[in-house]
Amino acid sequence: MARVVLAMSGGVDSSVAAHLLQEQGHEVIGVFMRHGEKAVSACAIDGQAESSPLLPVLNNRADHKQGCCSASDAEDGRRVAEKLGIPFYALNLEEEFRGIIDYFVDEYTVGRTPNPCVMCNNKIKFGKLFDYADSVGAEFLATGHYAQLIRDDADAATGPRPRLIRGVDEGKDQSYVLFGIKPKFLDRMLLPVGQYDKPFIRKIAGELGLNVAEKKDSQEICFVTSGKHDEFVRQRRGDVTDESGGITAGNIMTTAGKVVGQHPGIEGFTIGQRRGLGVAMGEPYFVVRIERETNDVVIGPIEDLGRSELTASQTNWLVEPTETEFRCDAQIRYNGSAYAANATVLPDNKLKIEFDSAQNGVAPGQAVVCYSGDQVLGGGWID
Repeated sequence: MARVVLAMSGGVDSSVAAHLLQEQGHEVIGVFMRHGEKAVSACAIDGQAESSPLLPVLNNRADHKQGCCSASDAEDGRRVAEKLGIPFYALNLEEEFRGIIDYFVDEYTVGRTPNPCVMCNNKIKFGKLFDYADSVGAEFLATGHYAQLIRDDADAATGPRPRLIRGVDEGKDQSYVLFGIKPKFLDRMLLPVGQYDKPFIRKIAGELGLNVAEKKDSQEICFVTSGKHDEFVRQRRGDVTDESGGITAGNIMTTAGKVVGQHPGIEGFTIGQRRGLGVAMGEPYFVVRIERETNDVVIGPIEDLGRSELTASQTNWLVEPTETEFRCDAQIRYNGSAYAANATVLPDNKLKIEFDSAQNGVAPGQAVVCYSGDQVLGGGWID
């Protein structure tokens, strides 16, 4: 079959992906990406020096939660690779990942809600790792994402035409975070676990005797080692972090214009947020908008939160629209549902979405992804 570079995070999904690829007859090369912020300490695997292809990786997240860049994750990946008999390398991608961190900080600073996982997929997992795949003569790059690539029959002149569709496990589907991949890479991508549900993947891992069979899923942003993204943003900028607040401190006010409190920085808020507002209103209030010019966080009851339309920029289409206007199902957050909408393609790589019914939590900086049934058409970044 083919040589495949597999991004191995040390989790159960990518570990079982390695086994599934082997079953298909592929030659698998496991790669661990070292790209997080340094935590309390770092260590080398098996005493390898910095010049080795097997590089030191991060250790001891301060929040004690599973990330995807810790030394224990790398060790888990190495053990799986040893058991399966595949080579395993850790690549130092900290320099490339610094751009993802800068994007994260910059977006929160202007009152937007970034999605670093989507950006990482676009620029690193399905970007920089293709350079590595080329350097080792690999035909394909694979990950443990819960999504599927369907290769329909096509004539010899055009070759296969992969369609990105949702994973079988609706609760774990990750097709949303893959919308921004360059279409040219679809032919070289493999997503082995997407046709299975999570319990079955864990069952396979258990039957294989893999040490990661019951390992918890990663939930945190891997480079925010404290688990507190607002503190991370202020520290990265060098802001004041005591009660006086940072450079983005301001008022909390209602949609009626009444000031009801103060906050230390807009980076601590996102549209649709209910908990942690720092004020008691006697009934549920939500973040309705963030005004960067004044650093005001505007809150209101649930009825003030709905939006029936949005615009998005920097669109990426895996299926190029044949019409300027078309119907689709639009999804505005990871693990959210997609809702019926009209889509209009605008000049300058922009997109307008008009929902059939108002949606809560439309957050600038997040992605809106257009689906036709289960197939990803494309999307953009909400303005």
